[in-house]
Amino acid sequence: MLRVWRLIQGGYAIVKERETFASRLGFVLISAGCAIGLGNVWRFPYIVGQYGGAAFVLIYLLFLVIMGLPIMAMEFSVGRASRKSILASFQVLEPKGSKWHWYGWFGMAGNYLLMMFYTTIAGWLLLYFFKVAAGEFRGLDAAGVENAFGAMQGNVGIQLLFMGIVVVLGMLICSRGLKNGVEKVNKAMMLCLLALLVVLAVRALTLPGAMEGVKFYLVPNFHNLMYDADGSFRLFRAIYDAMGQAFFTLSLGIGAMAIFGSYIGKERTLLSESVNITLLDTFVALMAWMDREITWYMVFACMIGAFIVALVAMDGWERLKEIWDRTGYQKRPMGKS
Repeated sequence: MLRVWRLIQGGYAIVKERETFASRLGFVLISAGCAIGLGNVWRFPYIVGQYGGAAFVLIYLLFLVIMGLPIMAMEFSVGRASRKSILASFQVLEPKGSKWHWYGWFGMAGNYLLMMFYTTIAGWLLLYFFKVAAGEFRGLDAAGVENAFGAMQGNVGIQLLFMGIVVVLGMLICSRGLKNGVEKVNKAMMLCLLALLVVLAVRALTLPGAMEGVKFYLVPNFHNLMYDADGSFRLFRAIYDAMGQAFFTLSLGIGAMAIFGSYIGKERTLLSESVNITLLDTFVALMAWMDREITWYMVFACMIGAFIVALVAMDGWERLKEIWDRTGYQKRPMGKS
């Protein structure tokens, strides 16, 4: 990696140029990996079923186009213009005397809260991976599975252990940097996730009653959109939930996309990258609805990938690299190597 020497108060220090993604595919997959998560594989299938299927999807897609895409492009532009973390980006770009930098603190707090959530849930799913492999749920009915989950929640030690494993895995990946760590691992995981989604969708279409579900998904029912089962009018609530889902599914508003934008090269068009990410995120959401009966088989991959991206959103690897540079490089004058 290129290093630039800068004079600071009479001495010399190493200043690293910010990494960029090795490929366009890597950037699209890692940004989509941040967006893809429980909002796609759990909440979207649930909320589509609640609000009448295709009619709700049409409103959701409208909000993606008129709000999701422009805001994502704006977040990318903040990151690329500043080439800084979410906390520092507004300090660099804001007009003198303004208070835009306050948002940076909210963004940083949001990413910390996001990582607290994902490390806990990913720890559960890692534990469940081994439980399923060991056949612990074989023969259990819904009540038995619920009791097993309750027993797991009561065991604080095992939860801390698996949460710790997830944290260590994420830190090891981030410590290898953007290209050699996060991008490589995320690219492999996201491609596996997409392949798994397609396989599960094909399998779902072969199940009994699949065509009735597809019809519900593709044929709008505006009566179910406007009224609930009791006949109460709920159109405005449905519109509000569709707008919220558009923001939630693209991870907008916490600065995560601004961080990814800080690693985009000048040769790329921000709007086109936003379109690619939105299309991929929407594809996963639509496939997850088809897989709704067997969707938990793919949640683990979503959660681990999302946790890694949460570390990225906090500039985790940059912090680790800075520590490495302090221990591995000595200050030296300009012009000498």
